[in-house]
Amino acid sequence: MTKFSVYIGIDWANDKHDVCVQVANSSTRKFEVIKHSAKSINEWITSIHKQYKGQIAVAIELSKGPIVYALQKFDFVTIHPVNTSMLAQYRKAFSPSGAKDDPTDAELALDLMLRYPNKIKALKMESESVRKLTYLVEQRRKLVEDKRRFSNRLIITLKEYYPHLLDWFSHRGSGMFCDFITRWPNLQKLKRARADTLKKFFSSYPGRTAACSVKRIQSISEAEPLTLDKAVIESHQLLAVALANQMLVAVKVIKVFDREISELFNALPDAELYNSLPGTGPCLAPRLLVAIGEDRSRFNSASEIQMYAGVAPVTVRSGQKSWIHWRYQCTKFTRQSFIEWAAKSIRQSYWAEIYYQQQREKGNTHQAAVRSLAFKWIRIVYRCWKTKEPYNEAKYLKALSDRNSPLLFKEKAC
Repeated sequence: MTKFSVYIGIDWANDKHDVCVQVANSSTRKFEVIKHSAKSINEWITSIHKQYKGQIAVAIELSKGPIVYALQKFDFVTIHPVNTSMLAQYRKAFSPSGAKDDPTDAELALDLMLRYPNKIKALKMESESVRKLTYLVEQRRKLVEDKRRFSNRLIITLKEYYPHLLDWFSHRGSGMFCDFITRWPNLQKLKRARADTLKKFFSSYPGRTAACSVKRIQSISEAEPLTLDKAVIESHQLLAVALANQMLVAVKVIKVFDREISELFNALPDAELYNSLPGTGPCLAPRLLVAIGEDRSRFNSASEIQMYAGVAPVTVRSGQKSWIHWRYQCTKFTRQSFIEWAAKSIRQSYWAEIYYQQQREKGNTHQAAVRSLAFKWIRIVYRCWKTKEPYNEAKYLKALSDRNSPLLFKEKAC
């Protein structure tokens, strides 16, 4: 166990950070305020190290962020992330009135680290490749959400003056859809285009576009305008083109992220393991890898991953009452990754589809059934992760059959 010469609690903010410092084997505490700048943080932590030597333990309500990144570069600093809800409840225990102050929060974070070392664990750094992959997959997801937001706004705009496009194009987030809008932003301009020009446009895009071009061109010739009001058309087409251009940028950037993620992910030792899981694909496999990480000592049981991912339900008992509810405190992106993967696996895994159908037959909703499937999948992934063996569907089905699992019993009886 690491011995620390100084213990520090930090309440972070955008412009400044309140800190509470306590030297080892001393009950005296000192409060300071440091400016949020690389120079100020470096000078402050370096001066403490020069004065007291040894390792420094820092408690803060973050596991990542500017202040964490600034402190991580010092090998004599160990960061202990404090759960925000835990700190809030701890504060409430001492301040029932709801009073809150930054220096007090810094001291409370320090208290939690000192009093509950088994709960406030040190932050372990993953390898540079895994950390980079973590940032990339999270940023990519935000770009996808931006793209979806632009798409929804574009659909609403087109309904106001140009709804025909929504019938002609089923993929409203494609580059072809955006290019079509920027080239022909209203029906009047589109009708002036020659059939050969339209055919050339559609044939320039891969896939089944060419097969649908004849039908689209015929529909264009027969289309009637929704409105002839220039005030409506000109104002809405300006917004439609702007949104289409924003979507095009998002689409291109997402492709750049995809290439970077694929190259980085496939170079990692665990890539084969996550690629072997049914339904992961190039998007979800990297997300599952960064969710669990590469440190095999991080989780000691599948239930720890289930709780960390927010898939395990929470049971509350009081007297003769007992109820189960959704787990509120978890990493939302991690939970989203496991649930999205579980939904994808239904069509890729024989037993997963049976399990999902059994859950639906019990009266569970789609989301409840998928969460239950994710709960079961995590147990399998944990075993593969610990043994470093890729998933084998045939091997797992044989294991289910050998122990007469209820999961396959219904199928055998048919």
